Amino acid sequence: MKTKECKISLLAPARDLEVGKAAIQAGADSVYIGAPEFGARQAAGNSLEDIAALVEYAHRFGVQVLVALNTLLHEHEYPRACALAHELYNIGVDALIIQDLKLLDYNLPPIRLHASTQCDNRTAEHVLRLQQLGFRRVVLARELSLHQIAEIHNAIPDIELEAFVHGALCVSYSGRCYLSETLMNRSANRGCCAQPCRQRYDLLDKDGNEILDNNGEPIHQRYLLSLQDMDRSLYLAEMIEAGVTTFKIEGRLKDRDYVTNIVAYYRQLLDQLIDSNPTLRHASTPSVHQYDFTPNPAKTFHRGQTDYFLHGRTPNMANWATPKSTGEQIGKVIEIRGKAIRVQLLPHIVLHNGDGLCYADKGFAINRVEGEWIYTNQLIDIQQNTILYRNLDTAFVHTLKAERRKPVDIRFEAIEAGYRLVIGDKSTIFEAEHQAASNPERALQTIHQQLSKLGETDFIAYSITIMADGKKCNNEFPYFIPISQLNQWRRETINGK
Repeated sequence: MKTKECKISLLAPARDLEVGKAAIQAGADSVYIGAPEFGARQAAGNSLEDIAALVEYAHRFGVQVLVALNTLLHEHEYPRACALAHELYNIGVDALIIQDLKLLDYNLPPIRLHASTQCDNRTAEHVLRLQQLGFRRVVLARELSLHQIAEIHNAIPDIELEAFVHGALCVSYSGRCYLSETLMNRSANRGCCAQPCRQRYDLLDKDGNEILDNNGEPIHQRYLLSLQDMDRSLYLAEMIEAGVTTFKIEGRLKDRDYVTNIVAYYRQLLDQLIDSNPTLRHASTPSVHQYDFTPNPAKTFHRGQTDYFLHGRTPNMANWATPKSTGEQIGKVIEIRGKAIRVQLLPHIVLHNGDGLCYADKGFAINRVEGEWIYTNQLIDIQQNTILYRNLDTAFVHTLKAERRKPVDIRFEAIEAGYRLVIGDKSTIFEAEHQAASNPERALQTIHQQLSKLGETDFIAYSITIMADGKKCNNEFPYFIPISQLNQWRRETINGK
């Protein structure tokens, strides 16, 4: 593990304002969001007003907002892209993610620049050139191994390295795909990918003959280009050692449930590493994270998992059977009776009405569950011994709530003029007469109770110190203060009034 102190950042996708807020509540140190134009996910553009609202919300927690301005541009678009960069800078955006280097020829604002993974950041020479051009961070190519990442870090130790850690994979290097444009006239480098890699294909030799698989079956109408999802959760420490400081979750088209679950999952893993190593720091304001669920990547969109090229080329990166979310394995079919299916469930599996199940690239919903029997509203073309997966766990989805609070020290003190209340870095003096308490023990309990009620604020009480006559009150407080008064003082102090 590293000996030089460094900040570790978890970077989450934001399809829109609400998903961005959910990512922050779940524990993201930074979020990336699409601009109104020129983002590599055309369907995930956002208004300047929404981005400004996200910036205001994020900065309350010391969270950064990065904006993707990462398509290749036509000649006539550069002035508008430059103007948009200035607008984003003026609303407080922390950095721009760009791919088109010609944009650097224009009068950009003094904002941090991050080189998109679509810049094909695979060598130290290339990364050094980007640094010389003014980039503060590079988003590494997904295809790099740990050894290659370390080589870049050792050669250019003062540039920030960001690496994908979870999410969908593109079959082309660094996402520089021309297949969508060639086949469907929709350019992936212009944010319009039609995902031809998720379609069925035949595999033929040069003479047009079907190639056989290991079982002697023709490779016919299979999802030959569909990669499994990246999951590097087991290798975070190794990636930090190699020089990665920002861990990026893919998914600017993913929904709130997915982002909440995956961010919480990686938040817990990174916190364990940070807490166990004194040289590592949180990139955002240290916070307390509270979850009503146990994070589990298999419970939301999940195509299987691969660490991709992190440890070199490995087999089974693709899933020829389906490009869809498979979720978690639940068991196998042991009997079929019309619309009823009996399943031998794995020991830890509990099914619920409304759950979504799938096999191969087919799926169906559960209408009713009775023990091992699943009842559907349709006849299912399925065979005995078929392995079933659950790609929608309705009970789990209903628990997906995360809260983020900044721990603060609270100090309440009786002074000559009245009372002083300090919450974090906010301090207020309230003029009031001291009224003797008939029950000093109860008075102390009441003050402690009311000051800890931080409710819907951004804060949670880390410690509460109550003073009177220059001494800490451990068992009693000599003065009576109405509950309504305490509540008012707490609110005014938090709001800075």
